[in-house]
Amino acid sequence: MKNFIFAVILFVLFLSTGCIPMKENTDLIITNGIIYTADSRNSHCEAMAVKDGKIMETGAADKISTRYRASETIDLKGKAMFPGFIDAHCHFFGYAEGLQYTDLNGATSFTEVLDRLKVRAMPDAQRWIVGRGWDQNLWDIREFPDNEQLNKLFPAVPVMLIRVDGHVVLANQEALNRAGIGLNNSFGEGQVGIKDGHLTGILSETAADAMRGAVPQQAGKELASLLEKAQERCFAVGLTCVSDAGLNYNQVMTIDSMQKAGILKLQVYAMLTPNPENISKFLLRGLFITDKLVVRSIKLYADGSLGSRTARLKKPYADAPGTSGLIVTKPDSIITLCKLAYNHGYQVNTHCIGDSANKMVLELYSTFLKGRNDLRWRIEHAQVVDKEDVHFFGDYSVIPSVQATHATSDMYWAGRRLGNERIKGAYAYKTLMEQNGWLANGTDFPIENISPLFTFYATVGRMDQKGFPQGGFQAEESLSRADALRSVTSWAAKADFLEKRKGTLEAGKDADFVILDQDIMEIPVGNILGVQVIRTFIAGKEVFRK
Repeated sequence: MKNFIFAVILFVLFLSTGCIPMKENTDLIITNGIIYTADSRNSHCEAMAVKDGKIMETGAADKISTRYRASETIDLKGKAMFPGFIDAHCHFFGYAEGLQYTDLNGATSFTEVLDRLKVRAMPDAQRWIVGRGWDQNLWDIREFPDNEQLNKLFPAVPVMLIRVDGHVVLANQEALNRAGIGLNNSFGEGQVGIKDGHLTGILSETAADAMRGAVPQQAGKELASLLEKAQERCFAVGLTCVSDAGLNYNQVMTIDSMQKAGILKLQVYAMLTPNPENISKFLLRGLFITDKLVVRSIKLYADGSLGSRTARLKKPYADAPGTSGLIVTKPDSIITLCKLAYNHGYQVNTHCIGDSANKMVLELYSTFLKGRNDLRWRIEHAQVVDKEDVHFFGDYSVIPSVQATHATSDMYWAGRRLGNERIKGAYAYKTLMEQNGWLANGTDFPIENISPLFTFYATVGRMDQKGFPQGGFQAEESLSRADALRSVTSWAAKADFLEKRKGTLEAGKDADFVILDQDIMEIPVGNILGVQVIRTFIAGKEVFRK
């Protein structure tokens, strides 16, 4: 007995003097792979320890195994792990609602659009038929359709078809009637299509928004189910955080309630539509921040889209000399909203596609930003920027928030819109990145594919999914793999004021990470499209497994 007591005392002494190391308890150890941290040094390691949803430490496998013990261990078996991907600009809520719509993406003619509607259509006058994704640039006749055939097929059922960019819709006469849109309307010039004294059904910008607002929205359990499905699809492609570009009060509170109930685990950075309710219930009351939700920005629109020829250009379109596009929000209104945001600590994120819209907003921003700063105001898309105006991004620390797959989707026809010289200033991501040393990258889903791996591929390779064009579209504007990774992790987090919690795999940050079946930092560029997400984790908990 005395010998036993002596042995126990000796063991305790050994522990206290460090002769026998004490291992710290953790919840999870990931080891035996290559872990890209996406930090400022672009470092990588072999193992990581996680406790209470936070990263304890990263490092060599033997170092982590010596210091920590865990109730669960993941053997990567040589596979690659990355920070959870962040989409810096998308429409998560709209994507969820769109899961109930007819998918029109990739339709090669208006006839194919109609055929898809016939398959999905329900001849119920009380139920709207809604489709999304048509793009006349993919058709032999690259012109907007009219609603004549829709009126014949669906004379008593309201039909609304949303163009791929969301800036234009086609509505049949029944839908126009229900929305109260006629020949005499208050919308801006060119926003309501009229031919030979009749409505064509084509509506753009605010007129399109009015039509979309007339469609009955899902609510309750049906809406919750759609949001859950959208979240599942995000997890399946490795997304752990999304920046939703344009939400109203009820949408934000729906997300908040589902997050607090534990149903939505996805982190959401909400950009507010600057309507009176959002201004009174959010902006004027200051920032609204929870563990899963951040509300501290407003989303403005300067112009439309290039594909719809509503993007505002300095000079007329090369393929439509009669138009230079539209200004959607008047400069005075932008100034008023910027002042409100500035005075209440809110970020301003403005949609700008055309070179005229970009210059206008950058100059309006300058009246508030007054040189280098850390307010992180953003230009969403920054799609066509005159080389003479690029310096504004650096002069006023404005973040270019881009979507690399827009370049590879638009490259087939963008040159026709802009001409041989102006196209050189379009989708110029490397030039934009160099202004501040970083940029944010996203997809704009559902306009583009939801996958951040497609974003990474387009950022690095500047090619479509068939490898066209060989060598890449305006390849001089591609980013390195390290910068492309940062653009969908650490830089995207910084654009959302989340860099202290997310975006890199470093001690103290949330344990959000994704495991891939191949190493996108090493494999040939053309193989990136075949990479699969194996597992996705949020706060150390698995939310997806292939």
